Amino acid sequence: MGTTRRLKELNPAIQCISMGPDHPLHGLEGMKHMPTALVPGIYDPKLADEHVEVATEDAQTTALRLAREEGLLVGVSSGGNLHAALKVAAGLSEGVVVTIFCDSASKYLSESFWTEKLDPQAENWP
Repeated sequence: MGTTRRLKELNPAIQCISMGPDHPLHGLEGMKHMPTALVPGIYDPKLADEHVEVATEDAQTTALRLAREEGLLVGVSSGGNLHAALKVAAGLSEGVVVTIFCDSASKYLSESFWTEKLDPQAENWP
């Protein structure tokens, strides 16, 4: 919320897009499914220009691919952020998309998805 407010002060034309889990029972640590969550007082649903929902499995696969293909060991919420950013970028004909990797995977290494095989044709990598 704070970053979006400041960016829009500096450039009112900037588009800020929120990302959240697609289901109330999700595995995106630190994320809230806003329609079913206790909403924090700082949250303003009108501030984001768009909202992208991401499935836990897509976030996990994206985090796994970032580790294996790019050498970036990020957490599942960061995987969700990139998955959403790639979906947004796929719909653009011009512009720049920026996302934030807000966590490392150090707390999540015991999760089973790290040992899964990746299907290079999988649809969950936009």
